[in-house]
Amino acid sequence: QVQLVESGGGLVQAGGSVRLSCAASGRTFSSSAMGWFRQAPGKVREFVARISVSGRSTYYADSVKGRFTISRDNGKNTVYLQMNSLKPEDTAIYYCAADTVLRGSYSSLGSYAYWGQGTQVTVSS
Repeated sequence: QVQLVESGGGLVQAGGSVRLSCAASGRTFSSSAMGWFRQAPGKVREFVARISVSGRSTYYADSVKGRFTISRDNGKNTVYLQMNSLKPEDTAIYYCAADTVLRGSYSSLGSYAYWGQGTQVTVSS
């Protein structure tokens, strides 16, 4: 079991930066790949980024590539999402998720068994 709690969301102006954190509890964090997803009002939840168990491999949605950076600190059981050059279209609830099986598609919601409650990020123009 993995429990996930996101923090760091808020209101930011376009062009600004925010860093999200996701604190994990449970013994499987260090053996889980971690992902960030987001859901805007009226839209489906979509993949944002993923980081491998070791942290050496990362994957990004095209819409955030070059602006967002995912990282993890296994000693602190925490995964981060640094978001730079934010745009109004980045406004969404951001969720972190844990993939403990490591067999499915990295961008598929179904690959992640554990989810946090989400944190709101609002980007004003």
